[in-house]
Amino acid sequence: MRRVSRIAVAGVATASLAVALSACGGSSTEASSGGSAKTKGIGLAYDIGGKGDQSFNDAAYAGFQKAEKDLKLSGRDIEPQDGESDADKVQRLEQLAKSGYNPVIGVGFVYAPAVKEVAAKYPKITFGIIDDEQDKAANVADMVFHEEQASYLAGVAAAKATKKDHIGFVGGVDIPLIHKFEAGYVQGAQSVNPKIKIEKQYLTQTPQEGGFSSPDKGKDAAEGQIEAGADVIYAAAGLSGQGVIQSAASHKVWAIGVDSDQYKQDALAKYKDYILTSATKDVAGAVYNLAKSVADGKPATGVVRASLATGGVGLADSNPAFKNNADLQAALKKAEAGIKDGSITVKTS
Repeated sequence: MRRVSRIAVAGVATASLAVALSACGGSSTEASSGGSAKTKGIGLAYDIGGKGDQSFNDAAYAGFQKAEKDLKLSGRDIEPQDGESDADKVQRLEQLAKSGYNPVIGVGFVYAPAVKEVAAKYPKITFGIIDDEQDKAANVADMVFHEEQASYLAGVAAAKATKKDHIGFVGGVDIPLIHKFEAGYVQGAQSVNPKIKIEKQYLTQTPQEGGFSSPDKGKDAAEGQIEAGADVIYAAAGLSGQGVIQSAASHKVWAIGVDSDQYKQDALAKYKDYILTSATKDVAGAVYNLAKSVADGKPATGVVRASLATGGVGLADSNPAFKNNADLQAALKKAEAGIKDGSITVKTS
């Protein structure tokens, strides 16, 4: 069982059956919708933090649910363990593959070694991995995103929203993937105000230390940045970002969410008035599209990269305070046009 403390976890009502997964930890759900002749359905293995993070994993789950419903597929999704090894991930993916699920998707770059190993053993099954493009096998789809582009827009929004010319960034883990979020955010903010002050902090050096799964760490980091003077904080930290949002709300300053539209997440509803926007990436669409490609008999493989131009990344506009800010929206429109036409090249590090 996972022992991650959470601010809140939304209850997800599904017509599914909880199944204990021996030796792999966590749990899975199986829908009873039947599947197709080509596949038993879609298999999904979650990243650190698991389902209920209101962010990255929940975006993958949304795509999983859509595939179940729209494609009439059965599905099985499996939670991670605390402190698990690559061997645990291999075993999890193998169990899904052996059971006949196709595609089998690892949610997050931490699955790269496991996907490489298991895909080689099951060449007739399509595997997907989100946020990694190391695996170049013929039966692997590498689903990646231009996170830096959405983060650039988040930086523009932060620079326009701050009253103190002082903003913050909290990264879950100090790795190249999260450096993309920081780089885009800093560049976007400095495009509005070159002298803006930016606090930066990474919660841990490795995922195993809880950088993506510890709201308490996120809260502590945000408290420090707010105390230093930041009044807008962008968190690229998975479940840990919930702590950043909680801290921002308690101090009545802005938070910027990530991956999912966090303003609309039920578990964060009491904080939503302080969630300015979220830098989103269409993880749900990536999961659904891969499932559909397999169901259609034309499985996608290779690198599948989503960008601002394709609609795969962007900023959520659910908060009326964000959507109705004419000056902020004008700045974002200009920035978005520049990224799309190539006049703005967004840094990745």
